[in-house]
Amino acid sequence: MKTIIAEKPSVAREIAGLVGASDKKDGYLTGNGYFVTWAFGHLIGLGMPEDYGISGFDKASLPILPNPFLLTVRKVKKDKGYTADTGALKQLKVIEQLFKQSNSIIVATDAGREGELIFRYIYEYLKCNKPFERLWISSLTEKAIKQGFDNLKDGKEFDGLYQAAQGRSRADWLVGINATQALSIAAGNGIYSLGRVQTPTLALICKRYLDNKNFTVKKYWQIQLLHNKAQVDFKSISATKWDEKQLADDTLKVIQRSATATVSSVETKSVTEQPPLLFDLTGLQKEANKRLKLSAEATLNIAQSLYEKKFITYPRTGSKYIPEDMWAEIPNLVRVLQNREDCKQALTKIKWGRFNKRIVNDLRVTDHHGLLITDKVPSVLNADENKIYNMIALRLLEAISQACVKEITDVSLQVLHYDFTAKGCKIQEAGWRSIKGSFTDDGEEPVQELPELHKGEELAIKEAAVLEKQTKPPVLYTEAGLLSAMETAGKEIENEEERKALKNIGIGTPATRAAIIETLFTRNYIQRDKRSLIPTEKGLQVYGLVKDRKIADVAMTAEWELALQKIENNEADAGTFQKEMETYAKSITDELLQTSIVSTNQPKLTCPKCKSQQLIIRDKIVKCPDEACNWVQFRTVCGVQISIENITSLVNKGKTSLIKGMTSKAGKKFDAYIILKENAESSFEFEKNKSSKRNGK
Repeated sequence: MKTIIAEKPSVAREIAGLVGASDKKDGYLTGNGYFVTWAFGHLIGLGMPEDYGISGFDKASLPILPNPFLLTVRKVKKDKGYTADTGALKQLKVIEQLFKQSNSIIVATDAGREGELIFRYIYEYLKCNKPFERLWISSLTEKAIKQGFDNLKDGKEFDGLYQAAQGRSRADWLVGINATQALSIAAGNGIYSLGRVQTPTLALICKRYLDNKNFTVKKYWQIQLLHNKAQVDFKSISATKWDEKQLADDTLKVIQRSATATVSSVETKSVTEQPPLLFDLTGLQKEANKRLKLSAEATLNIAQSLYEKKFITYPRTGSKYIPEDMWAEIPNLVRVLQNREDCKQALTKIKWGRFNKRIVNDLRVTDHHGLLITDKVPSVLNADENKIYNMIALRLLEAISQACVKEITDVSLQVLHYDFTAKGCKIQEAGWRSIKGSFTDDGEEPVQELPELHKGEELAIKEAAVLEKQTKPPVLYTEAGLLSAMETAGKEIENEEERKALKNIGIGTPATRAAIIETLFTRNYIQRDKRSLIPTEKGLQVYGLVKDRKIADVAMTAEWELALQKIENNEADAGTFQKEMETYAKSITDELLQTSIVSTNQPKLTCPKCKSQQLIIRDKIVKCPDEACNWVQFRTVCGVQISIENITSLVNKGKTSLIKGMTSKAGKKFDAYIILKENAESSFEFEKNKSSKRNGK
């Protein structure tokens, strides 16, 4: 017998159908010489400090450097502690029995770093020594799975992949556990979670937020002219930017008296825009955030669902290319789209027999190729699945289209001794831009079409006006912007040599970036303000504590990603990497234990109920330490976080300022004051001084 182990039950059922294992049992399927079973994601993980006999946060125990690392069954939170997940225990027993009854194993977990780790940790935990082969596939179509079974690979070929995954897992443990405990001990008032990738990502958000907040907006003025030639209206703008409106107004009067502009130069050049490459996961997440306002995590979940329904290839890819042997399949994929209403218009623009091969590059295909649709025609999709599928399909059509050729014209004009410029654009060959019919990128102003102009030509000024403009601060990160910054973290590095070394190296991987962003939300470090990501009070406090420390260093995290990549490719030693991480964990622990935490924004407030105890202020609650009193005020009320200033006002004056944008249970937005009643319970007061019966706690 052979055991096939998949990552999820849905994938296991798909494989079982193809190998003839149709007999359903508890936790597996069997038949035709196969057992087909599954994990539920990470069944086995690294043990926590308590598994090493270390309970609570103890300064004397730091740094914690496990030797060896212990593996434990997945745990769930119960009451105040953690206990083994009963579902995980049950499935693990099934897997153990099947492994014992088998001669060999076929690994069918997701073909990537985390998928490999899921299997290897189970294999190691069960002390299994049966030989195993790897099913390596990029889509779940019947054809792909059959090809995969025809080309099973020796499990040892993926030792590098496992060592990189294990290295990542252990590094995150060493840094996350030690740094979190060290800073929380130093703080002495709550838990401050830190992480190898989480903290540099938080640093990116905080730095951008503070740069934006501290930016001084300056006004300036330019003069715009309107011209006409050969029935074509076009505009020019002054090269000068005036700091004072009066100066611009005075210049305008002079120009108006002149009434003509002289063409001083005309430069025309042809610009070729190559089509975009296929989506990798990060590219898809960025596009979905920009166009559909979907979070990175939501996009990944939708893409995973489309993959499991066999409509797209493996989504957790970091490549935008396909190998040469896949090129022959592309025409068939394009034909699949003929049955799709959303793509019919775009398909009329495709030039059969002239497909662009720019996406073919064997050397740039990593574990998986760029995102593609499959030859399975989509059936019932929900609205978001439909949008994401179309996004992937249209990107394929763009990628195989010809380049877009534009003629760009730059014109210089003179009015008296003042310089003006005009820019024009003419589409010569629409190419890939005809697929969506969009000829400028997002955020770019459409460029005007100019008439034919010649040096020395005199042009009448039809209209002239002063435009008020202002300097723009660095834009706050949207999720799309943050994903770009994580992807190209190396660009932020000031040292030129380091920047070159880390070119194209980001922090996190395409598969993990969404989870990192979600972790920051969970930790209450960041929040959404419309589409922007901004830090919370707690996030800014953590950033303030660690911004100059190694743990917030984007360059260092990017270097680790580079090291993990080398381990995966068998170009570096995993043991050496772990020793480096242990050394780093020691130094960061020492650094953070010496951090002095000044609670500047933590006022001393007396409990309004017992009138004797000083309140403990946390990021989620404010409470009295006396259990007999037990006064509590939650910091988040109806979806809005109550600021320290308002907490102070509530406790000292019995009333907050007007809090806007709260959401009722019925989902309606409302504004209200929070007040303290005589018994120290909180309640709402509306602007018309009508007190609500609802409790604000």
